[in-house]
Amino acid sequence: MLPINYESWHQISDSNKNHALDNINRFALEVSNNYVKKALGKRWRDHKSTLKKEYFKTETTLEEKLQNVPPGMLRYQWEDAARFWNSKKGEDREGVGTSSRRKKKFTHTVGLKSFACVAEAELDAFSFLTLHIGRKMDLL
Repeated sequence: MLPINYESWHQISDSNKNHALDNINRFALEVSNNYVKKALGKRWRDHKSTLKKEYFKTETTLEEKLQNVPPGMLRYQWEDAARFWNSKKGEDREGVGTSSRRKKKFTHTVGLKSFACVAEAELDAFSFLTLHIGRKMDLL
């Protein structure tokens, strides 16, 4: 398991990343190592976020949070992460992420369809409507 007591994925040593990559390569994936490392980074951030929501964002004191170590987690890693989240720097970083998320107006996905498919469907619907309205106008 990758350690959670780093502030950023970029701070994790390459040896830790490569060790995790070696464990994954046992399954003979036919994708690039960079892609797998990028996916690992996303999963690592998601895991930290889940731990923070479930074990840190509670109505308890810092000392109680430090004692409530998640299952399978090393105590020193949990304590480092919890102290960072409780620090001014950690709170500032959370504030930046929260404010950025609030400013976001558009998502980069449209579900299962690609943007091109959605645009084509909208164009087809528009063409149908204009043709249909044009016929009604001709009838008047």
